[in-house]
Amino acid sequence: MKSVLVKDTTKEEREAIIRQSLDCDGGCENCSSCWLGGGNPLEMYQRYIDGEMEIWEINAEYNARYLRG
Repeated sequence: MKSVLVKDTTKEEREAIIRQSLDCDGGCENCSSCWLGGGNPLEMYQRYIDGEMEIWEINAEYNARYLRG
């Protein structure tokens, strides 16, 4: 499996990684992101696509909201 780190991917590759991972191409595949407060999954991961954050950082930030109570 190829690395998904920002340093190892182009912007186009990162967008494809998110689309493929979420199977989200404008339709709802019941990933729960929207109704759990994540909003549009592509918008949620935009900072990764733009090369600003890693996927794990976005996931940790998202999960932290629920761990704090």
